[in-house]
Amino acid sequence: MGGAVKIIETVGDMREYSDRMRREGKGISFVPTMGYLHEGHLNLMREGRKRGDCLVTSIYVNPTQFGPGEDLDQYPRDFARDESLAREVGVDVIFYPSNREIYPDGFQTYVTVEEVSNNLCGLSRPVFFRGVATVCAKLFNIVKPHVTVFGKKDFQQLVVIRRMVADLNMGIEVVGMPTTREADGLAMSSRNAYLKEHERESALSLNRSLKLAKGLYDDGERRASVIIDRVGDYIGNHPHTEIDYIKICDTKTMEDVEDLEGESVIALAVRVGFPRLIDNHVFGESLDS
Repeated sequence: MGGAVKIIETVGDMREYSDRMRREGKGISFVPTMGYLHEGHLNLMREGRKRGDCLVTSIYVNPTQFGPGEDLDQYPRDFARDESLAREVGVDVIFYPSNREIYPDGFQTYVTVEEVSNNLCGLSRPVFFRGVATVCAKLFNIVKPHVTVFGKKDFQQLVVIRRMVADLNMGIEVVGMPTTREADGLAMSSRNAYLKEHERESALSLNRSLKLAKGLYDDGERRASVIIDRVGDYIGNHPHTEIDYIKICDTKTMEDVEDLEGESVIALAVRVGFPRLIDNHVFGESLDS
């Protein structure tokens, strides 16, 4: 750990590196990020380090997943810090492309993963998953990984990526890792940097409401509407919160469920002041999820 990190900025150089690794019989693991790294990202990279001979991460704030009025321009960036953190966890390569490298003049091809992207964030951020699927498909074609690692905090995103990889026969193992949390329970996110000190307690209502939901489930409650109402009341009683959605969905189809049978996920999106925060909890989770 802690050796030099190779910075690659062009598609051609990245493909050349990956082709060479593959010719040498080395397994490539890949963690795509938008930078401003936190411990959650680093945990994904540590897992990637275990699963490949060479570990690649990308740092690219993808404009196609931001809608009008969202925080593309304000999204936090600190490449020097990111490079230092990546080096500490053993990253071999940072792919750091420009917008022109990823979306050259005349670009007009997009990837849409239809049904699993229609609910939750797909409703309130209609361009989001098209942007995510497109940039991940491009990154997978450029980096050519054997394994890619994503966090379960963005649960619907993980489902979308798994669906795309399966549907397009990409031959990549998609690993989902548990949500990394701050000491007080807040799910780690680059957007936590936007939170003001007086909003922090309200932000904690997300994780605490999920514990409330888990308690109801453990006590035998299986009606989605009852759990959703209790969670909504809890979050709504905190200042600075504006609920985007609270839903309970099937973990494979991402469709709403009325009764919790088998595996389902309660997913939240809540604005706390400026930042829009997400979190989730899976009920009845199987060990291989």
